[in-house]
Amino acid sequence: MKISFRKRACAIFIRTVVVASTMLSVVMLNAQDEASEDEDEVQTENIEEVVVTGTQIKGADMAGLLPVSVFSSDDIASLGVDSGDELFDMMPSQGQNFFNEEENISGGVNSARGDVGAFNLRNLGTGNTLVLLNGRRMVNAASYQTEEVGGSYIPVNTVNSNTIPVLGVDRVEILKDGATAVYGADAVAGVVNSVLKTDIEGLIGRIKISDYENVGRRSIQFNAETGRYFNANRTHVGLMFDYYTRDAISAHEDERWADADFRRRVPADSPWSGSTSFRNTSAHSLHGQFDIVRGVSRFGLRGITDSRGEFETYPVGHSRCQWDLNEYICGGVDGQGTYRYNLNEFRDLSSELARTNVFVFVNHTHMNGNESFGEFLFYNAATTLSRHPSYAFSTVKLRVGPENYYNPFGPCGSPNRLPADFIPDVPCEGLLLEIDNYRYAEQPRIIENDGNVLRALYGLRGVRGVWDWETAALWSKATRSDVTKNRVSNTLMAEALFDSTAAAYNPFSGGVNSNIERALVDVYRDNETSLFLVDVKLSTVDFYDLPAGPVSALVGAEYRQESFEDDRDPRLDGTIVFTDYQGDTYPYVSDVVNSSPTGDSDGDRGVFSVFGELQIPLMNRLDSQVALRYENFSDVGDAIVGKVAVGWAPIDHLQVRGSWSQGFRVPNLVTVNESVVARQNTRTDWTCVYASVLGGDPEQDVIDCVNSTQRVAEGSENLVAEESDNTSWGVVLFPDGPVTIAVDRWSIIKDKTIGLLGEENHTVYDLLLRVQAGSSNCSSNIGNPAVVRVSDIDDDASEIYRAAGLCPAGDVHQIRDIYSNLDTRSLEGIDYAIYSKTFDMFGGRVNFKYLASRLTKFEQEAGGIAAELVAASERGVLPPSIPVAGFADLIQRNGNQKIKSSLFARWRRGPVGVSFSGSKLGNFYQNSLTLDDGSPDGLRYIIPGMATYNLTFDYTHDSEFGKMRYRFGIRNLENERAPLADRYFGFFADAHRDYGRIFYFDFRLTQK
Repeated sequence: MKISFRKRACAIFIRTVVVASTMLSVVMLNAQDEASEDEDEVQTENIEEVVVTGTQIKGADMAGLLPVSVFSSDDIASLGVDSGDELFDMMPSQGQNFFNEEENISGGVNSARGDVGAFNLRNLGTGNTLVLLNGRRMVNAASYQTEEVGGSYIPVNTVNSNTIPVLGVDRVEILKDGATAVYGADAVAGVVNSVLKTDIEGLIGRIKISDYENVGRRSIQFNAETGRYFNANRTHVGLMFDYYTRDAISAHEDERWADADFRRRVPADSPWSGSTSFRNTSAHSLHGQFDIVRGVSRFGLRGITDSRGEFETYPVGHSRCQWDLNEYICGGVDGQGTYRYNLNEFRDLSSELARTNVFVFVNHTHMNGNESFGEFLFYNAATTLSRHPSYAFSTVKLRVGPENYYNPFGPCGSPNRLPADFIPDVPCEGLLLEIDNYRYAEQPRIIENDGNVLRALYGLRGVRGVWDWETAALWSKATRSDVTKNRVSNTLMAEALFDSTAAAYNPFSGGVNSNIERALVDVYRDNETSLFLVDVKLSTVDFYDLPAGPVSALVGAEYRQESFEDDRDPRLDGTIVFTDYQGDTYPYVSDVVNSSPTGDSDGDRGVFSVFGELQIPLMNRLDSQVALRYENFSDVGDAIVGKVAVGWAPIDHLQVRGSWSQGFRVPNLVTVNESVVARQNTRTDWTCVYASVLGGDPEQDVIDCVNSTQRVAEGSENLVAEESDNTSWGVVLFPDGPVTIAVDRWSIIKDKTIGLLGEENHTVYDLLLRVQAGSSNCSSNIGNPAVVRVSDIDDDASEIYRAAGLCPAGDVHQIRDIYSNLDTRSLEGIDYAIYSKTFDMFGGRVNFKYLASRLTKFEQEAGGIAAELVAASERGVLPPSIPVAGFADLIQRNGNQKIKSSLFARWRRGPVGVSFSGSKLGNFYQNSLTLDDGSPDGLRYIIPGMATYNLTFDYTHDSEFGKMRYRFGIRNLENERAPLADRYFGFFADAHRDYGRIFYFDFRLTQK
């Protein structure tokens, strides 16, 4: 990618950095040899460092020039949170966390599971936020998953927010502005910098116990901090240790979640009352549908199967029973509807977790005044989670052999063959059956996940003349081992279904003594990411004198190496190959039931950067920042980006600020290096939906429009970097007053967004082509060629399609989609901030902070096929209930909240302290529930806003053991529960939590 700047300016900039880097190398070499001859002159204090996210100039005063929100350790303590994901959920500029356990409950081994939280500033998407720890990059989480961009899901990765030890954070700085020119790639939506405590002296011990009012969870957190100065105060060593453990939360702990059929919670007067939309049970259960493969007209099975040889099974005594099969199940002619399964029978909302965070730092002042600094971080988290059992993909059906010991249409003499007078014409060799709508639900899937992060940093810094210099090397690695127990092997199950002995798998037992154990396997996924970085920086606050004051400057260079590895189980990566009876095999079919095949993949890139920054006082009360950065990537080219920011204070109580910057986000290593990836997901076939509504099957009793669909995509070396333009401007009132008010308007325009048209969009395009073709000429080339459908369709389904004016269409088997640079995403919004200095009130000292972020625009412009679909919807060719996913106006759609706010307030009088905090998320709508009421947008299902408040009381006193603090806290003071949504547990987990009120007690002992 090339971003246009004058070549001459670029050349001057690069030469300047090279010269500066050379000078720095000389400075460093000389400095190491210039030990002071008089120990009395040795500097015994650490070199002061002011870290302000938004600039790398040491000591620069950027106050008010950039929109930075700072959350102190006191702010964080008032929230009572235990994890990084909980902390960042409270930040107004943070969007949805797509890496949460509740929403990923159906994601299988392809999800990033375990103790993972994502960064997503502005809701622009995971991967658009640069995350720093003490001012330098953090390694991405080892595992990745997919996220909807455009009309489908592409691989995304993120730094794991839970790697950050919450109790060890001194402050969190959030730059709500593009900062690619300052920090490098990926800072499109902004920068999050967590600054850990480095001034620890003495010993601090802390224990926190939390109990949940609505569920049985208890969590315990133990924290210890210690620090000490050595060598006449020239060396400081600090250690932070944090251990956190919690119980799992099962869906059965609250009736709100226990039954996945949420229609009971829909108000009677709601337009959605009686709709199957909230029926989140599954058509796949231990009581399946079976199809006799051979034509059955000559076998005399009328009343046992339909004319196509299909029959359903139900528990004995069910109202739909028409004939007895055995003591556990009965049968009925197909067409009555399947026996539905409660998917929340075994599910956990949240895992059992044990997490350890360790952070060690060492600062040492050398005899010559230079300082060395080191950091070491260790993180480990082990989780255990129960999930629903597997069912077979509709594209990978298994068959029951005629010789199967439990086949009711098995060979003559078999103890489980139906009575001879009941099936007199069935041949003695038995009949082959195909399994449909069946789930191997005897045992839940158990996911055991173990994640680790190591981070080591060593650096040197000092002063040479007017220049501050600093250099550091950083190495970090993240690993994650994911093991799923009780998966079903296609190969082993196929063998068990053709076994003529009593050891065969019995799909006709309702799960009782079915011999499922012989087909169960453990499936693993091992991931690793790494980051190596070395940088060198020179900065000064006295580079050049202007009439309005001195110019501050920085030049620097950085090299980093990034890599990832994704090692899949042999049953997923093609080492153990399964081929179904239709001839489908790897890479489109895996050996694990209900799991998409995925090959092992890996990739790496090297990135070289040179950068510079100036802070220029243009005139009295008028300051500016100018930054320029060049980055070269070993795999996707290079980029040059710039930034300009201006701050003006026309009077003492008013400041005006504005900025413009360019940004870029390179394709992540997964989208570039993945081989062919076939993903099996539950998707809506909108051609089918159109037919069901207009063809007389609105409840989808005959045709099922939500099915397991295979999407085939692959990594592309032709992808280019996404480019963005960021602008912001705002005003700050009373910047030095007791109460400061700030309002900032911002916008992000991002071109070449990487995504996919999407499976469901492809079916909408298929519908458009079929509507245009009508039903008069049903040739095989009708419809979207990217949508591959099965060729057979029964007579009842055909009649429904023809009644709707469409040619009959079989179930979607596969959709071929490719990663590509799509069109433009545009976001606009307004940030509000009101914060105070400490003042006297109610006999004590008070301070408060209110922050809010309002989204006023979020659009992804449609192009190509997507533009055709949008135009067809606007003309009324497609009904408004048929969505074009991922394009057009996205504001408030599926969790893209319009407004989010947080409040922090603290009062203290002597040993007594009280804190109050709250967070509010505005309403949004769930697009999949839109009803056609004749209006342009249809009748939307609005998910109401949700506000939660927290309260803490603490008392501190001195004792013979040290200073003791007792804190009692309540999170979610009003026991607010998440509003109803059509999701796995009945709430929109990407945006909401539904645990209710939490009480905790926190004890801290401080010894100096």
